[in-house]
Amino acid sequence: MEPEEEDVEEMEPELLEDETDENGNSIRKERVDIGKQTGFPLPPKAVAKEDRTTTPYMTKYERARILGARALQISMNAPVLVELDGETDSLNIAMKELNNKMIPLIVRRYLPDNTYEDWEVSELILP
Repeated sequence: MEPEEEDVEEMEPELLEDETDENGNSIRKERVDIGKQTGFPLPPKAVAKEDRTTTPYMTKYERARILGARALQISMNAPVLVELDGETDSLNIAMKELNNKMIPLIVRRYLPDNTYEDWEVSELILP
C-alpha cells in the first residue's frame, strides 16, 4: 500500500541561519517540511472475512490469553455460558467454555501490511 501522490508533497529544504558551536565551527542547519504526513502510522484496516490469510488454528498464546481473559471475567461475576457440574474455579469454567466453543470473545490478528483479521473463538480450531 503506497501513499497516494496527492498526499505526499516534495519540498526543497529550507535553509536556516548558520550557527557556530563552542569551538567556532560553522553549523549549517536545514528544515524540511513534510506536508500532510504527520509521522504517525495510519490506523490498521480490517480484512474481510472471506479474504483472510492466517491459519484457522488457535495458537497456544491465543489460547492462554483467551482463557486468562475469560477466567478474569468469570471471577468478576460475568455470566457463565455453560452448565456447571460443581466447578468453582474460574479457569476450569473458562476451559469448559472454550472446549464447548461458547466463549464470546474475538481474536484480532495484526498483520505486517497494516491490516488485521478478526476471528471469533468459535471459528478457531483448538490446539
